[in-house]
Amino acid sequence: MSGGRGDGHRVLVARLDSFGDVLVAGPAVRAVAAGADHVTLLCGPQGAPAGALLPGVDTLRVWAAPWVTETVRPLDDAVLAEFRALIAEERPDEAVVLTSFHQSPLPLAMLLRLAGVPRVSGASVDHPGALLDVRLRPGEDLPEDVPEPERALRIAAAAGFPLPDGDDGALRIRDDEGVSVPSEVAALDRYVVVHPGTSVEARSWPPSSHRALVAEYARLGVPVVVTGSPGERDLTAEVAGSTAVDLGGRTSPAGLAAVLAGAEVVVVGNTGPAHLAAAVGARIVSLFSPVVPAVKWAPYAAHVELLGDQEAPCRLSRARDCPVPGHPCLTGVGVDDVLAAHERLVGCALRTNDGSLRTAPETRR
Repeated sequence: MSGGRGDGHRVLVARLDSFGDVLVAGPAVRAVAAGADHVTLLCGPQGAPAGALLPGVDTLRVWAAPWVTETVRPLDDAVLAEFRALIAEERPDEAVVLTSFHQSPLPLAMLLRLAGVPRVSGASVDHPGALLDVRLRPGEDLPEDVPEPERALRIAAAAGFPLPDGDDGALRIRDDEGVSVPSEVAALDRYVVVHPGTSVEARSWPPSSHRALVAEYARLGVPVVVTGSPGERDLTAEVAGSTAVDLGGRTSPAGLAAVLAGAEVVVVGNTGPAHLAAAVGARIVSLFSPVVPAVKWAPYAAHVELLGDQEAPCRLSRARDCPVPGHPCLTGVGVDDVLAAHERLVGCALRTNDGSLRTAPETRR
């Protein structure tokens, strides 16, 4: 249950885009929960599975916004009626609209106003007129170059919901003692997770590089678990080969979190599971394409090694398909670069001079 003022104050927090976007909103959700009596988290279909993992959420509602790329549908009377019905059921006293630097809160703010929500807060470059009661101005009273979790926290604080004392603002998910890892993973004394998939091609390290990394770990005697969504089963099978545990399509979000939490290191691109790894305290080798800025979107965690040319020509292009022949920002990263990053994270060499395996530190659980 949320904390709050005891007057039944109900707050709707909206984050309408993807899985990772919702995860990075988690600290802001906790901030709102500390000052509200009931928190409704409004997510799109892609982000809802992450919303189900967040502490501080009393009710999770799913609504596909017509202006979100992954959920494009006509804006018509039926959609408006659907939204009005949702708001009527939730009865929020106010709404906090969380957006990234390239998004506007105003479409949702307009619908919230039409549905009768009396107070709406958000960050908007454009003048909001009567749509926002509390407005942060990106580039003025909201810095542009801050990590996304901190951006969301600033919006929440402006709305009157500061992070409570004792909360460090880290990414976090709910503890779920009923979730266990698959038996073939539980049997391993140590393992590395390799997550080869990303939501868009421009952020992907090549499958051949992932497969070569798995092969090198196998040569070193380091077990590897390859993870991926149901739609990535072919990719995970290709990367895992005959040496790694292939969990492609076999884990729920909570199950994936459990697998990531037990890993010695997680090797992952700029994609939702990178933020899930951050939320469970994993050590992360981040294969990060600069199509979006790392200062905003790198895993928000204490132990991260960022790989990839952050000054490559694709920098800040927000491209979904790589605009540069050869995909140099990530193809320039080699297997040895990943292994060296792994060694820096664990503070212990994977190899001695004669190529034999050196024992790594005890894995955090």
